[in-house]
Amino acid sequence: MAVDDYLKLIPSQHRNKPLYMATVEALLRPVDGIADALETLRTAFDLDTAVGRQLDAVGVRVGRTRHLHTPLTGVYFSWNTEDVGWNEGVWKGLHDPESGLLSLSDDIYRMLLKAKVAANRWDGTTPGAYEAWEVAFADLGSIIMIQDNQDMSMVIGVAGMPLNAVFEQLLLQQYIPLKPDGVRIKWYAITPDGGPLFAWNCDSPALAGWSDQNKKEGRWPNRLTPTNQQGV
Repeated sequence: MAVDDYLKLIPSQHRNKPLYMATVEALLRPVDGIADALETLRTAFDLDTAVGRQLDAVGVRVGRTRHLHTPLTGVYFSWNTEDVGWNEGVWKGLHDPESGLLSLSDDIYRMLLKAKVAANRWDGTTPGAYEAWEVAFADLGSIIMIQDNQDMSMVIGVAGMPLNAVFEQLLLQQYIPLKPDGVRIKWYAITPDGGPLFAWNCDSPALAGWSDQNKKEGRWPNRLTPTNQQGV
């Protein structure tokens, strides 16, 4: 409530006393400033709105830093290079090493934190993995599919969005937690252009078969095999 709103609550027998009104206002103004500062803190450290050092502070509490132990290679913007052109590659910063990206931008880091928050609440089940992915990446329009190979390994398909070079590297180096402990991801099936992945006798936003006049065409996936590096 603003100071003026409080002043309107003063009874009529005191409202016409200038010194009284000035005293009450002088007492209320600092409190009103504190309330504004507290509201600013709430938005400054909200995962959806925090930036810079405030986002780093959120990451400390979530358990994920923006700084990577292993550089993300092949992600810098480059002319005439597939997957790192306009709206795909990231600009090399003034202090970024030539070997690769070591510090994530706010937008990518925020996405990674959302994935970590979802993983922290994950119950380790396949249905729970779908829910975790929805929480972290639904805004991107992506859809995942999980195949349990029944041998402590799994295959993950990603449809609905083409992945940029940074996202692919985060998957390959296992910075995005999508598996239970002790289970390995054999490979990722990634849609090349954001369309559905190919599958027999399927017709959904994520999977489709051969095209005809009434159905969309499934895409053969790009296959990404994770490294042994565990995301930290």
